[in-house]
Amino acid sequence: MKIFLKAFFIVAIIAFYQCKDEKKPVEKQTNKNKLEEKAVKAWDSLNSENTEAFLTVFGKQNPETIVEITTDFGKIKLRLFEDVPIHRANFIFLTKIKYFNTTVFYRIAKNFVLQGGNSDEMYTQRERRKYGNYLLEPEFRNNRKHKYGALAAARQWDNNPNKLSSPFEFYIVQSKRGAHHLDNEHTVFGEVISGFDTMTKMSKVEVGVDEWPLDDVKMHIEIIE
Repeated sequence: MKIFLKAFFIVAIIAFYQCKDEKKPVEKQTNKNKLEEKAVKAWDSLNSENTEAFLTVFGKQNPETIVEITTDFGKIKLRLFEDVPIHRANFIFLTKIKYFNTTVFYRIAKNFVLQGGNSDEMYTQRERRKYGNYLLEPEFRNNRKHKYGALAAARQWDNNPNKLSSPFEFYIVQSKRGAHHLDNEHTVFGEVISGFDTMTKMSKVEVGVDEWPLDDVKMHIEIIE
C-alpha cells in the first residue's frame, strides 16, 4: 500500500497499545429539527453537516443486518447490531454504494485484528472525497465488547477527544482472547457469525514489518438480509 495509507494507520487504533490519558468528551450541541430537515433521499447528499440525520433516516428505510465479506480466502458473514443504529446504517449505506468493493484488508495483525476499508483505487478515493470524510459519533454499549469476531470502527486517536469513528475503515478482532483494552475506545457495531476459518487463513498471509500484506487482500461485501 502507498505511504498515505500508512500515515492513516499510524493514528488509527492498531498502533496504540499503550494507555492514554482520557479527555472528557465535549458535548455536541445540535438542533434535531434542523438536522432532520437536512436529511434527504438522494444518497449523494450525505456530508459532514448532516451525518446523524441522514443515517437515521437511511437506517429506518434500510433495516438490513446481515452482510457477507468475500475474499480469496473464503467468506465471512457478519451480523450488524440494531442497537448501534448509526454505525449499522453507515455500513449498510457504504455496502449499497459498493464502496468496499474496491478496498482491501490493508493490515493483518496476527492474533489481534484484521483491518480494512481503504485502498489506492481511484474510485475509493473519489468516494471518500465526495462525502467529505464525515465522522460518526461513538455508540458505546455495555453489552458490545471487543470479543473474538467483533466488528468495530477504526478511528484517529490524536486530536479526537470525542472518539469519533471513521465511517470507512473497520476491523475484526481475530484474537480468541478478544481485544478488551479497546472497549469504550472504539464502537463495536457487529460480530462474525460464520467464517472464522477464513479469518484464520487471512491471519497467516505474509506481511511486511508494518503488518501490511505483501499482496493485497481484496474484499467484496454484499447484503444478505
